[in-house]
Amino acid sequence: MDVSGGRGQPQPGNDESAEHTGPEAPAPGDAPTHPAPPSAPTPADEQGARPEGPEPGADAPASEGGTPQDTGAAGSAPGQDRDRAPAHPDHPFAHSGSGDGQTPQRPEERRRGGLLMGRPFGVPVYVAPSWFLVAILITWVFGGQIDRVLPELGAVSYLVSLFFAVAFYASVLVHELAHTLAALRFKLPVRRIQLQFFGGVSEIEKEAETPGREFVLAFVGPLLSLVLAGLFYLGLLAVDPGSVPGVLLAGLMVSNLIVAAFNLLPGLPLDGGRMLRAVVWAITGRPMTGTVAAAWVGRALAVCVLIGLPLLTQSGALGSDAVDNVGMDTVLDALLAAILAAIIWTGAGNSLRMARLREHLPELRARTLTRRAVPVEGDTPLSEALRRANAAGARALVVVDADGVPRSLVREAGIVGVPEHRRPWVPVGTLAQDITHGMRVSAELAGEELLDALRATPATEYLVVEETGEIYGVLSAADVERAFVKAMARPS
Repeated sequence: MDVSGGRGQPQPGNDESAEHTGPEAPAPGDAPTHPAPPSAPTPADEQGARPEGPEPGADAPASEGGTPQDTGAAGSAPGQDRDRAPAHPDHPFAHSGSGDGQTPQRPEERRRGGLLMGRPFGVPVYVAPSWFLVAILITWVFGGQIDRVLPELGAVSYLVSLFFAVAFYASVLVHELAHTLAALRFKLPVRRIQLQFFGGVSEIEKEAETPGREFVLAFVGPLLSLVLAGLFYLGLLAVDPGSVPGVLLAGLMVSNLIVAAFNLLPGLPLDGGRMLRAVVWAITGRPMTGTVAAAWVGRALAVCVLIGLPLLTQSGALGSDAVDNVGMDTVLDALLAAILAAIIWTGAGNSLRMARLREHLPELRARTLTRRAVPVEGDTPLSEALRRANAAGARALVVVDADGVPRSLVREAGIVGVPEHRRPWVPVGTLAQDITHGMRVSAELAGEELLDALRATPATEYLVVEETGEIYGVLSAADVERAFVKAMARPS
């Protein structure tokens, strides 16, 4: 199971309403998926939530906009222009885009992902709707096996099989709780645990600080599965193997052994892949190198599963009779192999993308992304305000009162929506949004701290201030989004 999760997904902003979705920080942790081996009586553990990594070019439009320098107006400190990129020559403020940018975001809290079952150790546990589908599948398949071993049970064998499905996923939950407790021990926040189609997922929001901790976080899951298998084996010694308890204990023992063994395979997104990543990280001193190595091993595993599983099934190497002709069982084996291979391949790719995100996230700095701004009073005609901005090489307007105190920010989308022939008669104050406390951000913010600050107060523009309280400029959410996409597109 996985030791990290969370995903940054872009969502469109809304310049017309304060209720729009604002920028949210992408969770820097990987979200690998841990599928079960095909020979298991039930699906094994899935590590990592949905494909959590933002895909290059998919998070938002990859258009690039310049970041102007500060004029020093409205209280800006002099000499700061060198800290910012110059304004884009092709996008003067008066003709800039709407600013309907998307920024990397975490999933909204309302997207719970299933039925809340409890909060062990303060971490919510959800059961996804897909779990009920797999529970039915397990009940049907394992119930048929029990009926062959204990034919006297009749239809009750399917009730016993349902109990097995619940017990198996309880052991998957224990596996996930092992990851969670280790993460909490290392003071890493855990968003939630989710039981879903191919097992479970622990969404740990931050990466381990050292390769040693990364190794421990990955290893504790398979270790607990091995411990559970041992406990079920000891229980099996105390009962009749041909009884209902014996069949259940044997099934749970084998299932947990397969979960542990499969997750120890050395390729992302499996736990063994994270352990390999930690080893390479420790040797090279670079976590990205470890991620690349483990991800490519994971992709090789995906190919092996896709090709090897149907061949092993047909050869009888997995304990069944060899199959000489292509029948429904062969088709189902091939389909299962394709699903498992796709999960592993996708999880490895997500791990690479999230590693690239963590590597480039510090490049998002409020000081370098801030637009140069000019102060104007609220009754200033829009055409005059734009003339001043273009003359100063600025791309933002700050509405100030008679004493020069900033009161609101002119929305870029509002400017674009005013036809040029009407601009001499439209006061800039009618296009401005009042500056709330959350819309004032420090020029020193960078990386995840910057994204967290923007997520806390959804808006399209923010007033950037120095630690002294002096105005530095205006930060557009669209500029943050563009810088994020540009950083993600660069090779590591």
